[in-house]
Amino acid sequence: MDATITLTVNGRRATVTTDPQRPLLDVLREDLQLTGTKYGCGEGRCGACTVLLDGQRRHSCTLPVGQADGKTILTIEGLATDEALHPVQEAFLAEGAFQCGYCTPGMVMTAAALLKEKPDPTEAEIVAWMDGNLCRCGGYPRIVKAVRRAAASAKGAQP
Repeated sequence: MDATITLTVNGRRATVTTDPQRPLLDVLREDLQLTGTKYGCGEGRCGACTVLLDGQRRHSCTLPVGQADGKTILTIEGLATDEALHPVQEAFLAEGAFQCGYCTPGMVMTAAALLKEKPDPTEAEIVAWMDGNLCRCGGYPRIVKAVRRAAASAKGAQP
């Protein structure tokens, strides 16, 4: 049976009537036309679908939209503000931390969550946090460099 679900997505309130067991990813992509969040494995193992739910990273492919009712969701489309890229997005561009780009939205969202929780992570902490995100192109060294650059930038240091 369908339910009315209210979400705040990227600062905007959205209401959808849908099956509450439907994956949040499907609602974001199909109902709200936010296609930056990607479908990868459908099992929450690759990280391509990572969003921030009330500030915590979550795999939207396995999260029933009913569990997001009344919550705040941040997707890759909402990370930049006032036409300025988020520091993690800037760092990914500066370091060339993507190749095909399919994993990039999930990587960026995971890195943003990490830096919010740990503004000055060690390389080991970066690797541990990013471990749940797969890059089939093997861009891991550049991704780690990008996260380090974003952390340094947030501190006002030179990367």
